[in-house]
Amino acid sequence: MGMVITDGGFFTTVQDLGRFGLQSLGFSVTGAMDQLAMRLANIVLNNEEDEAVLEMCLVGPSITFEQEMVIALTGADMTPKLNDKYISMARPLQVKKGDTLSLGTAKTGMYSYLAVKGGFQLDNVLGSKSTDTKIGIGGFKGRPLQPRDYLPIFTPTVVSPLRFGLSHTLFDYITVDNSVIQFIEGRQYNWFQSESKRRFETESYQLSTKSDRMGYRLTGKQLSLTKPSELLTEASPLGTIQVPASGEPIILMADRQPTGGYPKIGQIIETDLPIISQLRPSKTITFHRCSIDEARERLIKREQEMKQVKAFCNLKWKEYE
Repeated sequence: MGMVITDGGFFTTVQDLGRFGLQSLGFSVTGAMDQLAMRLANIVLNNEEDEAVLEMCLVGPSITFEQEMVIALTGADMTPKLNDKYISMARPLQVKKGDTLSLGTAKTGMYSYLAVKGGFQLDNVLGSKSTDTKIGIGGFKGRPLQPRDYLPIFTPTVVSPLRFGLSHTLFDYITVDNSVIQFIEGRQYNWFQSESKRRFETESYQLSTKSDRMGYRLTGKQLSLTKPSELLTEASPLGTIQVPASGEPIILMADRQPTGGYPKIGQIIETDLPIISQLRPSKTITFHRCSIDEARERLIKREQEMKQVKAFCNLKWKEYE
């Protein structure tokens, strides 16, 4: 037993933290766009952090549950309703057989996540349940979800009322106006003209409507190299800011190509990746350069906070065991 998709929404897929170790063989990493929100959806259910979830883009799906289970929603607020009654996000929610969950258009942000206690009973493909729609593998038949798709889950969880949730401040990065994105110098940072580097760090850029899960295209001042240079292809990490011949930067996202040959002016720091993932096309941003030490300190602080949240949720679940 599990859940049935009655409306697939705009673009709903199964995602986990990604398919690693296979870029050298030509496979994309894929995975959740907003890994922080995805991890928190699992943490509030006391799941493993990398358990697969439903990633819902801009307009959410409608789902009918065929058995009791516990779910959680995080990320962009798509005004979720259970049987036409508004429900809270970022907390465990017991649903019953026959209940219907419906999600609308995100108020702010782009991506929302639905986790189920115990996880979805789907096959791992090359070590991951993530959907790679470009080659049609992983997730549910390697594609976005459609009406009448059936997603089985592992042993359902039935508990007494769950009266705890996560602080909504954990998701302020989605609702607060975040227009400054921190980056560290890319491997080819010094290939760019001094004026181009100054421009990149002071001028504003706008997210193009041509952006997608593969990359966020930016429109704005063009960037130039000091001289034409050939670059051997290199691995493409999440958040790499590469500059093609057009001179307008592209931020590589979850479905990025395994390797790339364009010069890289910067790398968005890990703690700002959730911010950039939730920005909508036409959003204006500026870039601020920081040091590796600063980036590391921010990451350590965030992961310490995540450990505290995880410990809190673990204690709460022990009360129901």
